[in-house]
Amino acid sequence: MKKHVLFAAAALAIPAAVLAARIPAHVPVAAIATPAPMPTPISTIAPQTVTVSPGKLSYRLPGEFQHAERPVDPPADHVRFRRAFEIMTYQVSARDYARCVTEGACEAVPPAPADGDDLPVTGVNFRDATAYAEWLSKRTGETWRLPTDEEWAYAAAERFDEKALEIEDTANPATRWIARYLSEAEAARGSDPQPKPQGHFGPNSNGIYDVAGNVWEWTSTCYRRAALDQRGRIDASTDNCGVRVVGGRHRGYMSFFIRDGKSGGCAAGLPPDNLGIRLVKERPSRLAAFRALWRRDVL
Repeated sequence: MKKHVLFAAAALAIPAAVLAARIPAHVPVAAIATPAPMPTPISTIAPQTVTVSPGKLSYRLPGEFQHAERPVDPPADHVRFRRAFEIMTYQVSARDYARCVTEGACEAVPPAPADGDDLPVTGVNFRDATAYAEWLSKRTGETWRLPTDEEWAYAAAERFDEKALEIEDTANPATRWIARYLSEAEAARGSDPQPKPQGHFGPNSNGIYDVAGNVWEWTSTCYRRAALDQRGRIDASTDNCGVRVVGGRHRGYMSFFIRDGKSGGCAAGLPPDNLGIRLVKERPSRLAAFRALWRRDVL
């Protein structure tokens, strides 16, 4: 009996010995024995969304506007959303963004506190936000993107606040800039810039949490400089996509590579406390949905 046991043990040891003999000496055994990390399941990546119903939006256009070469309030605009759209219920969290970093699709940002996985990710620039959207789209098989400024304003509902300064025309552009800065500083008085856990600022009327809290969100809209005619309509304009609109307690304009608004890069007004991400999920067109259904039935 003992002979059979010894023989079986020796037989089991042979493959391991042969394998070890074939492994080059410079290759660490731990590197071979350790399996590659498994990708995070899609079910834990797909974000919760809110569907924003069709409707109308009346708001002031983003950007810098002049009339007769003097700064003026942005003109009012009226937008009709004919289709519903989906937007993230919460901002992208530090945990969500860390997955993208782990998979090598996003650049690392300053880490959240040890117990801060449920805090919104902050310290991200426009390129970080678009990289995350691309990664999430590939991992879920859906199409995620940054909202436009008008989509963000419509989704923010009663929490979107962009008032006219109502300053008479002046030859000194600094007058308007200072007035805007003081207005935004007054609105921010007493606020705490430290990021808060998801849900801290509660939902708006659309059921979207933490809108206009203390984390501003990147949009895809470029900063615009425009001249108005006598009727207050845009006569000529230039888009500067090196600066993007960010939505928050007040509308902001940030250079696309800036991760910390307070460090510089704010094109006008009071800098945002923090920069984060909230994405829109594209709904396929009816034709695309029909084609997908047809392929599934055929296959």
